[in-house]
Amino acid sequence: MIGIVGARGVGKTTLMLQHIKQNLDERKAVYVNADDTYFSENSLLDFADSFAKTGGKYLFIDEIHKYPQWSKELKLIYDYLPDLQVVFSGSSILDIYKGSDDLSRRALSYFMPGMSFREYLNMSQNLTIAPYSLADILANKVETDVKYPLQLFKNYLECGYYPFYADEEFSVRLQNVINQTLENDIPMFVNMNAATSRKLKQLLYIVAQNVPFKPNFNGLAAAMDINRNQVKDYLVYMEKASLITMLQRKTTGVAAMNKTEKVYLNNTNLIVALAKENANIGNFRETFFMSQVSVDNTVVSAERADFTINNFTFEIGGKSKRQKQIQRLLTRP
Repeated sequence: MIGIVGARGVGKTTLMLQHIKQNLDERKAVYVNADDTYFSENSLLDFADSFAKTGGKYLFIDEIHKYPQWSKELKLIYDYLPDLQVVFSGSSILDIYKGSDDLSRRALSYFMPGMSFREYLNMSQNLTIAPYSLADILANKVETDVKYPLQLFKNYLECGYYPFYADEEFSVRLQNVINQTLENDIPMFVNMNAATSRKLKQLLYIVAQNVPFKPNFNGLAAAMDINRNQVKDYLVYMEKASLITMLQRKTTGVAAMNKTEKVYLNNTNLIVALAKENANIGNFRETFFMSQVSVDNTVVSAERADFTINNFTFEIGGKSKRQKQIQRLLTRP
């Protein structure tokens, strides 16, 4: 059993459908959406059982988070239908390792982020640039055939994080992704009412107008007429849903949430969608850095610069920025 979690719009559905079409016998595979009205009267377990009894081998379930008691029925499918391979997708706010029906010993979970700049180049320019680790980049081992990447980079910052970048109605579609996440996905997962979901939207727009910023939880709570702990919870939900990213100090344990240094939007496309007036180059640069490197690295704040990853300190800036701020941190021979 495999679980694929990620934000809306990053391509989970397309990934499953392409895999079925390109790699499987379509007579033995079926794709279903857990939000289909069929499942308002029929259980997922009964459907899987009937499918397996007719020779089915591969069951793909999309938007599993919209099915009540999803973890319980997936557990039963795994235990009682051992010959059926199951792949399910869901919102990135799902945690398959918690709850009364723990799937940790049954399902392998993979997080699917949006596209990196490399993936955008490969997809939009029909290239095959290989991935590079952070260590490769720092060692200047990156080689590509892209001679004039700056315009492509600008395009990526504005609309390249999501694989529907070429859609003529990209901005409308992205707004729908944001609204569906705030109005349906998060409230459904944490049993919020409609009024509370509006608070989520209010908080996101406050964040968007000020990113990157150091959050004042008391100030945010007063502005939204909620308590301080609710602000923290809402930010965590939005981070899990890949709408924002919180930069923490280098600390662990329960105190980590109280040590949030800055809050960013999850990717630069969201800056354009939510805060065009805040779309300055500095904001773009820091958000891009966080979006790209945090997928495979733990990024924390730096005392005298912007970010720290392992033993490396990063100050994000342009050609006009000098090294005075990080002079003491420079490696000396």
